[in-house]
Amino acid sequence: MYSAVRRLLAGIALYLLAGAAPAAIAPAMLQPLAGDDPDARVAAVAAIGALGTPEAADVLRALKDDALYLLPDGRVASLAPSAPAPEGASVIVVNNRLRAAIETALSGMDLLAPGTAQRLVAARALLGQELDPAQVALVQRALQGEQDGQTRSALQLLLALASLQAPQAGERAAAARQLGELGGSAQRAPLQARLEQPSAESDAAVRLALTDAVKAIDARQARTELVGNLFYGMSLASVLLLAALGLAITFGLMGIINMAHGELLMIGAYTTYLVQSLFRHYLPQAVELYLLAALPAAFAVAALVGMALERTVIRWLYGRPLETLLATWGISLVLMQAVRTLFGAQNVEVANPAWMSGGMTVLGSLVLPYNRIAIIVFAVLVTAGVWLLLNGTRLGLFVRAVMQNRRMAGCVGVPTGRIDMLTFGLGSGIAGLGGVALSQLGNVGPDLGQSYIIDSFMVVVLGGVGQLAGTVIAALGLGEANKLLEPVAGAVLAKIAILAFIIIFIQRRPQGLFAVKGRSVE
Repeated sequence: MYSAVRRLLAGIALYLLAGAAPAAIAPAMLQPLAGDDPDARVAAVAAIGALGTPEAADVLRALKDDALYLLPDGRVASLAPSAPAPEGASVIVVNNRLRAAIETALSGMDLLAPGTAQRLVAARALLGQELDPAQVALVQRALQGEQDGQTRSALQLLLALASLQAPQAGERAAAARQLGELGGSAQRAPLQARLEQPSAESDAAVRLALTDAVKAIDARQARTELVGNLFYGMSLASVLLLAALGLAITFGLMGIINMAHGELLMIGAYTTYLVQSLFRHYLPQAVELYLLAALPAAFAVAALVGMALERTVIRWLYGRPLETLLATWGISLVLMQAVRTLFGAQNVEVANPAWMSGGMTVLGSLVLPYNRIAIIVFAVLVTAGVWLLLNGTRLGLFVRAVMQNRRMAGCVGVPTGRIDMLTFGLGSGIAGLGGVALSQLGNVGPDLGQSYIIDSFMVVVLGGVGQLAGTVIAALGLGEANKLLEPVAGAVLAKIAILAFIIIFIQRRPQGLFAVKGRSVE
């Protein structure tokens, strides 16, 4: 009896979808909602949802909100929220199973919504659910008029999943092949389940199609995972490069072991937080542009702090690496405590602008966040700017001259003291720019710099002290190696493996990837 009722309601729905749907819903479709047969009630909900009309949506919402009544004369009707129920009318009770069917039916009706995004959300919501025959007809109707590529793919997946239960072996095999072409990890599960249960699929041709579909999905997922790891490796490399680029100048060119470099990153991040707060308070209409103002502000603040440190402490310690290490380590502790005093020990919120929120979807399921794409581009621009500054300007010429032979540069009139101050300020300002980038990826707190100081030194030492090209290549290599090893060995073992490689490499080649020509700091 249950199957007969389901076939009857599905037939009614298919007839109405053919173009003969009346303005109001036929009483015969509503009557099972008030009955005691749970299967008939679920089938009635599916059939009403398959109509796809505003009246059908109103009935389902009324049923969901306990506003659908069985009247004394046996009719089923909904009442306005403020209208009193007639004498003898009883509300139709909705249990959990029926409520789930209502949600599915309403999602299915959104397949015909005017908005593309709404239709795509509805199609994806139905994936993974077993479709009623009436809903299959609704999906077919939606597919005929759908123009959006993503929504069409989702609808085709829905029909293919439903066709896995078809009585004809050819239709099941075609559905398996289509799932192999379009499906992802979510669609792999039902395919694998049918393979693992011989009773679910006994036809040899269909089982072969299922096996090929699973293999195709696995291969596509492996390619997607590889592309994702390469992208996130590039993202990590850009973060490492921004964190290490300033250190490549202060340590690589000047020979200063600056243990306070991480705190200069922190200063850049907190400057970004202050600029964001100022925009929210004084320019709320332009708050989405705060990042454009934070970049020069962070560079200037970090550069000024760096120049102040160079003039007051570091200038007296050139050529004394151990004393420089101890002094800058003490400065790092002072800077962290100063930030805790000013801003508190808790992390502060730095929100992404709207244009850096979200991401783009590629290869079907891989999401590339806009903030990481922006940071990759930013790292390229900063690196190009530093290279042009060091190789195409008078300041860059003086910097290279002083770092290679201080005495000779002083003899030809180069102000070595001022160049030292400006060079250290340049490295510190670049660290401030790195802090701006880091603020867009995670929490900003007093300990932010401690997470990157060791990685920064590893990048500079591996690339070759004083070599900008080596720093770029080392950052790219470490970032990609870390992300490619993590899925295989785990995050901790990947870090250990990379550290062991760097130790062995430096033992074999102490000068790093590229050897510096020479430096004199006397």
